Amino acid sequence: MKSNIVKMEPVPCLTSIVSVLLLILLSPECVKSSSPAGNFTNSSDFTSTLRSTIDQVQNLISLLAPFSSTIGEGDLRLSSAVSDCVDLLDLSSDQLSLSLSPTGGTGNRVSDLRSWLSAALGNQDTCHESLSGTDGIVSTLISTGLDAVSSLVSTSLTEISSSPSARRKLLRSETASFPGWVKARDRRLLQAAAPKPDVVVAQDGSGNYTTVSEAVAAAPAESWKRYVIYVKRGVYKENVEIKKKKWNLMMVGDGVRLTVISGNRSFIDGWTTFRSATFAVAGKGFIARDMSFENTAGPEKHQAVALRSDSDLSVYYHCSIQGYQDTLYAHSLRQFYRECLITGTVDFIFGNAAAVFQNCQILARRPLPNQKNSITAHGRKDPNQNTGFSFQFCNVSATTDLLANESTRSTYLGRPWKEFSRTVFMQSYLGSVLSPQGWLAWQGEFALDTLYYGEYMNFGPGSGLGNRVKWSGYHAISNFSQAINFTVSQFIDGNLWLPATGVKYTAGLMI
Repeated sequence: MKSNIVKMEPVPCLTSIVSVLLLILLSPECVKSSSPAGNFTNSSDFTSTLRSTIDQVQNLISLLAPFSSTIGEGDLRLSSAVSDCVDLLDLSSDQLSLSLSPTGGTGNRVSDLRSWLSAALGNQDTCHESLSGTDGIVSTLISTGLDAVSSLVSTSLTEISSSPSARRKLLRSETASFPGWVKARDRRLLQAAAPKPDVVVAQDGSGNYTTVSEAVAAAPAESWKRYVIYVKRGVYKENVEIKKKKWNLMMVGDGVRLTVISGNRSFIDGWTTFRSATFAVAGKGFIARDMSFENTAGPEKHQAVALRSDSDLSVYYHCSIQGYQDTLYAHSLRQFYRECLITGTVDFIFGNAAAVFQNCQILARRPLPNQKNSITAHGRKDPNQNTGFSFQFCNVSATTDLLANESTRSTYLGRPWKEFSRTVFMQSYLGSVLSPQGWLAWQGEFALDTLYYGEYMNFGPGSGLGNRVKWSGYHAISNFSQAINFTVSQFIDGNLWLPATGVKYTAGLMI
């Protein structure tokens, strides 16, 4: 996720672009809108702040447009970074617009607002990260505007989080299955042996399309109806991107070993981490079942994402997600992983989503010499973001190549990518591959007091707590009343995500 500095040549016409940016950032409207918004109960002030923030986001998108046409293909890193920022700002605009709409989401207004604003806040950070590897004028020009947007979103998020509704606990611990936003027809599709597809992808020409990307491009936009793409067995060597307007797609394969989407983009080869993903999805309501996503760049290429998800209310069921460093980028919004296999080395489950992983197999792979494996690197930068990773009933172990060399014990449950990193492992098997310390520092004392890392009722040779880290942000959760705060019913608004439906899981705690 950290990137090396890459020098760039000056971009033409920068003088005029600089002038435009200064006019935008110093305009009376921008200065006025940077003042703190009113109390959340004052809807006109809250609405005014959001509208001003959207205007600033749109100004930044317009500002970036000239760079898209002036940057040549020779600078892949910079062109990727500019594309990242345009896409991320576009997502922020949508998420802020949703926050102004009286409809949409799960029906819990406060929970939805916190989710959308949490995502909108994180997007600017990712843009900064993509541009940081360019060491160029674009980063210098855009950073002030990005910071202004982040400040406004943070103010709105603080107001939402401090409202009485946000503080109200939602206590439900019933046995349940897929999230409540998975409608009855979708549950049947998930549970059916062979759901009826709308289109078929087959490399041998027996379907409607021969590539996954073609099928995605032809799918309807902004559809409230579930659209099923069946991908027949085969290794599809392509980079697939499901854009934000492709709602409610479901992709079904023939099995994790049979239907594979494979790519090899990496940071070392010039891509940003965000753009390196083999499979990337932003359209809301996405479901994947019985297929694999892999990045084959290898450990030497460092950041190389297999799956990146910005899809709100998304489900990954019976899927395999395989790579080395930065395998799964759970970037933002609400996500649910059930019975998935996830492999990697450094920070191989990372991002700032609110994600729950249940009954998943989490396998560390053999890292490069002198590398330490960290399973997670959660990226919460603001204490009011309702994001975090929760692992329950999972199996945390290692692949055979690492097990043969596990005497080094250099695998850790996680490390804090951002200041308020939040990750909990509960009622899971922790294998001998784990270091006795359990968790790894990012750099020096950074975030050790502000993170929240927790463990509750885990078992296995790596679950002993006697030698765990002594950070004030680490918690050996000792009783039911503490642990229930991190169950899927509360940690990620489980009464919305996980009411009683289909495939079995426990929304609360198994006693």
